[in-house]
Amino acid sequence: MLEAFIFGFIGSFHCIGMCGPIAMALPISSNSLPKRIASIFVYNFGRVITYAVIGLVFGLIGLGFKLAGFQQSLSIALGCLILLIALAPHLKINRFSTDSFLSKPISFIRRSISKLFNQHSLGALLTIGLLNGLLPCGFVYLGIIWTTSLGSSIDGMLFMVFFGLGTIPAMLGISLMTGFISINFRNKIKKAIPVLMVLMGILLIVRGMDLGIPYLSPHIQNLQAEMPSDCH
Repeated sequence: MLEAFIFGFIGSFHCIGMCGPIAMALPISSNSLPKRIASIFVYNFGRVITYAVIGLVFGLIGLGFKLAGFQQSLSIALGCLILLIALAPHLKINRFSTDSFLSKPISFIRRSISKLFNQHSLGALLTIGLLNGLLPCGFVYLGIIWTTSLGSSIDGMLFMVFFGLGTIPAMLGISLMTGFISINFRNKIKKAIPVLMVLMGILLIVRGMDLGIPYLSPHIQNLQAEMPSDCH
C-alpha cells in the first residue's frame, strides 16, 4: 500500500486549500507541544476512519462488479474517467460540480464542524475529523475511483487508510505552524498533479487489458474456476 501512502502525501499539499483552514483553526486549548500534537493526531485519526469506511463501501461496489465478471471493463472505464478528468481543462470540458445535488449535505457538515469549534475536547476533535473526511475533495474522489477498481472490500479499506495516513504529515505541519508549506512548493505540486492523474489512468487501463504482465497487468482469473469444487 506504499502507492496509496505516496498518493495521499502528494494529494495533501494540493488539498491544503480545503482542509488547511480547518486544520489551523482546530479547538486545541493546550500550549504544550506534545498535547497539541496528540490533539492533531486525534483529529486526523477521525479523517482516516472516514476514509476507511469510504474505502470499504466502494471496495464492496468494486467486488460486485468483479463477481459479475466486469472487473476488466470497470478498470478500463475508470482509467478513461481519470484521463478525462485530467485532460478536461485542455479539452474545454467543464469539470463536474457537486454543488448541484450535494450542497445541502455539505452545508450541514460545515455547520456541524463550525459548532464543534466551540468545544475544546478530544471528542470534538475526533468528530471534526470524521466530518471533514466527508467534505468534497478531488483527491479523495480519485482514491475512490482507484478503490473501486480493486474489487475487494479489504483492499479498498486498506488503500484509503494508507491514503489518509499519507495526508497526515502535511496536515500536521499546517496545524502546528502557518507557512509550513510555501506557495511556490504548492504550485509545483499542483503542476505535477495532472501528470500523476494521467499515469493513474493509463495504469488502470493497462491493468484492465489482461496482458498477463505480473503486477502491472496480471491475468484476471475466472472466479468460478477458483472456487473449491466442494462449495455448494
